[in-house]
Amino acid sequence: MSAPQHDLLCIGNAIVDVLAPVGQDLIDGLGAAAGSMTLIDAATAHAIESRVDIENVTGGGSGANTAVVAARMGAKVAYLGKVTADEAGDHFTRDMREQGITFPSEPLPAADGTPTARCIVLVTPEGQRTMFTYLGACTEFTPEDVHESVVADAAITYLEGYLYDKPQAQEAFEHAARLARKAGRQVALTLSDTFCVERHRAAFHELVAGHVDILFANEAELLALYEVTDFEEAVTQVSAETKLAVITRSEKGAVVIGEGERHDVPTTEVKVVDTTGAGDAFAAGFLAGLSKKHDLVTCAKLGNQAAGEIITRYGARPTEAFTLTA
Repeated sequence: MSAPQHDLLCIGNAIVDVLAPVGQDLIDGLGAAAGSMTLIDAATAHAIESRVDIENVTGGGSGANTAVVAARMGAKVAYLGKVTADEAGDHFTRDMREQGITFPSEPLPAADGTPTARCIVLVTPEGQRTMFTYLGACTEFTPEDVHESVVADAAITYLEGYLYDKPQAQEAFEHAARLARKAGRQVALTLSDTFCVERHRAAFHELVAGHVDILFANEAELLALYEVTDFEEAVTQVSAETKLAVITRSEKGAVVIGEGERHDVPTTEVKVVDTTGAGDAFAAGFLAGLSKKHDLVTCAKLGNQAAGEIITRYGARPTEAFTLTA
């Protein structure tokens, strides 16, 4: 088996993030639970944007955020996701490549009429983020969009749970996982959101048990996956299904179960400005640590540090040099 050209390949929803600070009254008026993610159509996206003062527009998407942070931490990263040849799609493509990330995906023709996806992130003064997502072109991701050579050349292929909604995307996940295994590489999955888990619990179980080497989840997602209320019970179940499980617990830090051992890794308290992308950054820090052959505790510490850095500022990505120490 040849040495991989990339430490990490992320596959996910290619989205442009639109960030706006708001009051809780707007969140309530939109009928959304604080901290939730709601899927919307293009008309609703336009209506919400007309009611807020947009502060920043950046490339986004959970897996893309992980790719960017991991690249900033020195990992060699590739990314696959679907965009349209429109202004937002051009912005996303340019942004990823300027980050030094390999992005070989071919855009959909603009004439198809499906715009590039966007995520409107409404941030309250407490730092809580509520997302309204128009998925657009990224839902057109299919097995044909999985580049076999890119998968074969990545040490770890990281699959974003948010992308898992459509059958063609589910087929793409399984196809990517098979290609990775064929090449002797590893497969990682993030559950992304409790709503994703509830929609696809049975399929996620099959994916985790049959294809996944590394599972990322937060505590709520893990409980939802196993339909239990006791964290320790969920930990027992996941440890029997995966080689490596990494569970984040907000201010409690992270729990890592792998190599026959469990590690509870605390984190350092910071002042929260915006929780957008905390889980994405944690996964990036952890995976960047793995790419440098660090032990699991050090990887979790790097994940905690990366998440801690992200939540002290607006947005899911660092705006300057992002160097952490093991």
